[in-house]
Amino acid sequence: MIKQMFDLQPSLKNEHIRIQPLRDSDFETLFAVASDPLIWEQHPNKERYRKEVFENFFAGAIESGGAFLVVDTHSNQVIGSSRYYDWKMDEKSVSIGYTFLAKDHWGTTYNHALKSLMLDHAFQYVESVFFHIGALNIRSQKAIEKLGAKKVDEVNMAYYGELNNLNFIYRIDKADWTKRF
Repeated sequence: MIKQMFDLQPSLKNEHIRIQPLRDSDFETLFAVASDPLIWEQHPNKERYRKEVFENFFAGAIESGGAFLVVDTHSNQVIGSSRYYDWKMDEKSVSIGYTFLAKDHWGTTYNHALKSLMLDHAFQYVESVFFHIGALNIRSQKAIEKLGAKKVDEVNMAYYGELNNLNFIYRIDKADWTKRF
């Protein structure tokens, strides 16, 4: 049974990561992670490592009401951010995205742990989860495909004061997610 009110900013935890609601006071801590240019090299806005550009990204995260600080439970260090957005109660869907992790956590279990935690929570409320991934962001496309997401569309999207960019839309349905075990 699908619950009606989706909690877009719960505090959740698993073996590898903890997510907690992003707060204004987290800016400097999160920017310390985001200031690595390699994190953004495949993203539509490659300049997000610059403080004045990241300020816009962060403002959008706070305004979304669904953004998280991602913490490594082993080291207790902040390693990135992600968020829920575009919740459509009538369509029983939500999007997960704007995710970035510190480079030293790439190619490990952390992205899978993060997305699994967020998907498990989301599927208490929705039937489908969407991901908007930049057309040139091959790393994120491969990672989301490993989780079972399927590409369903391509769309030009603008993000919070940034230019339109081509994004691929991926989807995971609850029925497929629950079948993975």
